[in-house]
Amino acid sequence: MTTQRPGTYDPPRSRTITVDGARVACWESGPPDAEPVLLLHGYPADHRCWRHQVPPLSVRHRVITPDLLGWGASDRPLHLSFDYDTEVARLGRLLDALELDAVNLVGHDYGGFLALGFTENHPGRVRRLALLNSRAHATFTRRWYAVFSLISLAGRSPVLRRPAQLLPYAALHRRSFAPLVRAGHLDARVLDGYLDWMAAPEGRRWLLHYFGDYRTPARPELRRRLRDITCPTAVVWGRADPYLSPAIATGLAGAVPGAELTMLDDAGHWVMDERPAAVTEALGRLLERTLSNG
Repeated sequence: MTTQRPGTYDPPRSRTITVDGARVACWESGPPDAEPVLLLHGYPADHRCWRHQVPPLSVRHRVITPDLLGWGASDRPLHLSFDYDTEVARLGRLLDALELDAVNLVGHDYGGFLALGFTENHPGRVRRLALLNSRAHATFTRRWYAVFSLISLAGRSPVLRRPAQLLPYAALHRRSFAPLVRAGHLDARVLDGYLDWMAAPEGRRWLLHYFGDYRTPARPELRRRLRDITCPTAVVWGRADPYLSPAIATGLAGAVPGAELTMLDDAGHWVMDERPAAVTEALGRLLERTLSNG
């Protein structure tokens, strides 16, 4: 492994690990012996959603950006379960495979949903926590609650699954990302990496397998345990998110002891793309906070 000089940035080093018998693609930047930061992407992105944050954070930290199992360059196994409890436990096995006892954990969207559950279940393994535009303990706005619920229903219904596998998921998702591309916040080639695999029959089959295990309702047990989170926490939010209400952010910041809220009025769901410097600054402040557990 290469040794990075303090204060410099080298391109990410790619590696592959095995989690639950499947291949997970990871990228690492920064000094290998520095304090680790694990960045978890959301739906339907991959590790490249953190492309603006990785270089500055890597100057002082070992930054790890995996493609979660099923996404990006990682395997899409049809024989594994993807229900919430399994996915949260799988995150622990990801840390084990990376030989990490504890990390600074940062999650956007679905990654934040998993990060919150993992922090509540395994507080000793999370040094600091950041949640960015995530359903967290709550759920989606009414329109998108209906959309994701319907896809979930199709994924677990033999009658609906076959016609649902014929839908143009890549094209539909591409339309939702179009404003981000037009504004210059997202390169079309990065978007291709997010979505092209959905155009293949096996990709659509896995997507419905995933959604068959996914559940849309809020998780009250996550809400009840917010006040038990003791690690330094940051909540970073684009207020103009059409999928997730800013009330989730204020709820998190009000319930998690000592949480710092960064609300960005001129950003939406893809806050890391729309306001990259502000997000990096908020994460930098979090990483400078003293650990409450010593």
